[in-house]
Amino acid sequence: MQLLKGLYQVGGDLNGITWAGVDAGFDDANTYALDTGNGILLFDCGCGDTLDQIYDNMRYWGLDPAAIRYCLLTHAHLDHAGAAYLLKKAGVTIVSHVNAAEAVAAGDERCCAFLYHKVFTPCEVDLQVQGGDVLNLLEVPIEALHFPGHTMGCTAYAFTLSDKRIVVCGDVIGTLNVGYFGWDGSIDFNKAAYTESLTRFARMNFDVMLSGHGMSYFYKPRRRVEEALNQALIQWR
Repeated sequence: MQLLKGLYQVGGDLNGITWAGVDAGFDDANTYALDTGNGILLFDCGCGDTLDQIYDNMRYWGLDPAAIRYCLLTHAHLDHAGAAYLLKKAGVTIVSHVNAAEAVAAGDERCCAFLYHKVFTPCEVDLQVQGGDVLNLLEVPIEALHFPGHTMGCTAYAFTLSDKRIVVCGDVIGTLNVGYFGWDGSIDFNKAAYTESLTRFARMNFDVMLSGHGMSYFYKPRRRVEEALNQALIQWR
């Protein structure tokens, strides 16, 4: 579905855009496509089983999957990064934080395939970033914001579109009505790091926050981050 001019959600099974074997589940994270006019940027890529569905959704909106140039991973969990190896085979440049890149290359328990009773197919990340790096991808400046906690490689990506400041936050923020935080069963889940990340995130202003699952936020998303920080301080100290 179109979110803004040139920006689309093309995957995600919690709101039924893709289907990964369960109804309204968490098996396939949200995938976003940004049409830059010079090619397409993907943010996350789903579990791997739904890539054809993602491509079909793109075609519906007039986006050619062959125009995908980069895929930016928010973290290494299978529901977000499972299709990375398929995109890499198609010539797409895979981007992630250094920590997430290590997990994706290893395909180990940090990718949490066990949660879905699947196998994570590893691949090498082409472009590894650190928090604070600003990437110029297809003439779009994109800032990498390292927010460890849900996993130690969690990274949000911030950019400007149509005079709006956008952040793709992955699972740093939990889905509304489900929880304040990303799933806490990851082998590298860290409450102290997560609280510090939320503290930093809550100081930032964005116009739109695109979530890892389910609903995104088009009105005062900082309030949602502040709510998550408040709950972290109450629950985790």
